[in-house]
Amino acid sequence: MITELRRVSIGIGVLFGALFVSATVIQVFQVDNLRVDPRNVRTLYDSYATERGSILVGSTLIAESLPVDDVYRYQRTYHGGGLFAPVTGYFTINQGISGLEFAMNDKLSGQSNSQFFDQIIALVSGTDPRGASVKLTLNPAVQQVARDALGELTGAAIAVEPSTGRILAFVSTPTFDPNDLASHDSDVVRSNYDALLNSAAGPLVNRAIGGDLYHPGSVFKLVVASAAIDSGMMSAQSAIPNPSKLDLPLSDSTIYNANDSTCGPGRSVTISTALRLSCNIPFAQIGVQLGEARLRDYAEAFGFGATVEVPMKTTPSIFPAGMDDAQLMLSSFGQFDVRVTPLQIAMVSSAIANGGLLMAPTVVDSVLARDLSPLSPFTPIEYGQPISPDTAGILRDMMVDGVADGVASGARIPGIDVAGKTGTAENGVDQPYTLWFTGFAPADNPRVAVVVVVEDSDGPGNSGTGNSVAAPIARKIMEAVLAQ
Repeated sequence: MITELRRVSIGIGVLFGALFVSATVIQVFQVDNLRVDPRNVRTLYDSYATERGSILVGSTLIAESLPVDDVYRYQRTYHGGGLFAPVTGYFTINQGISGLEFAMNDKLSGQSNSQFFDQIIALVSGTDPRGASVKLTLNPAVQQVARDALGELTGAAIAVEPSTGRILAFVSTPTFDPNDLASHDSDVVRSNYDALLNSAAGPLVNRAIGGDLYHPGSVFKLVVASAAIDSGMMSAQSAIPNPSKLDLPLSDSTIYNANDSTCGPGRSVTISTALRLSCNIPFAQIGVQLGEARLRDYAEAFGFGATVEVPMKTTPSIFPAGMDDAQLMLSSFGQFDVRVTPLQIAMVSSAIANGGLLMAPTVVDSVLARDLSPLSPFTPIEYGQPISPDTAGILRDMMVDGVADGVASGARIPGIDVAGKTGTAENGVDQPYTLWFTGFAPADNPRVAVVVVVEDSDGPGNSGTGNSVAAPIARKIMEAVLAQ
């Protein structure tokens, strides 16, 4: 009998121990994750009972909670229509939350650990609790120019301050009005949400940081050139064989340069000229010489494969693994299965612009308390050093040549040295191209790095190029920053 009782006691002790460990994990270690989980309906309802913090661009409110006479007490209101929607996201009563509303929900709802004492003070003083406000890094004038420049095109544009990582413009088109999802009538919200979700235009897709990702095309040559030069295997003047066509190994396919000719005159071509003229064949050969492992190391140093948080989480960009030589050749000019977000390409340009030092990109400038005093002011964070300052300087000069006397001429700004690279990515037979530009200005003291991507389905068909479509949009964005 004693033996059985001892066994039962031990069993009960084990169960209590497991319960204690489980409760500790939930209440201590998982509390923040559970609090921001969009499936946590209790947190959602609690956040409506609190005056949700505002979202500001400069001193202008772009999202705020206004008092209403219903059970929810406050209703989220957005200013600017769809201009800031790719950043703010939406806050709904029955379709979840997205964008910054989700990424900063604990701060905006007043539930973060740093706001614990604010909640206690509100309780003791009898005042209504209020969440913290979030001030963004966006420049409203630059944001508007970027949105207007994209117009009715489908795509995205990002402008970044290279020295700090502050995102000055963050646009995804087409967009939507978050007010359509902020109603307290659940049927209205559901109807509007379903219409947006089922729209062929995909307005709820944040193309700047997610979606199906894009083939980068020739803008990926910046990564390949960086790897070639920074590794010491080549220099900007290294000579590469210059045929007019190249048969892929183990394949019956042939690759060509954009003009179906050689990359300039001569039997060989330098990396510098190949980048300036954006030739595919030289970069296919460079990629094979470097090898998949070395290219992967550099791609990952720039951010490929990582879930970057701005603080909205980005979809990781992809550099494929296990390639044969033919696949590696295609990947070396941004085709095959290389896939990227526009933010990833902005990070590549920003690192080159900033002397090889990549700063972590962010749209959050600071978190503000109830009295608008800073709870957490902006502090630049280093993401990494993918390339050396010397390599960055060489790439900068090559990109300047690309705008001044190459295939990126659509980004020229009179009196300003602009560094840039275009891309015209193919997406399959009879499929429209993806058009790119990325670069920075002024080249010798960069104030802004820009990326523009355009899905050519709504543009001039396959007659469009990165230089004719994306580069002029980027030029307008750079001019807007430099004018301030």
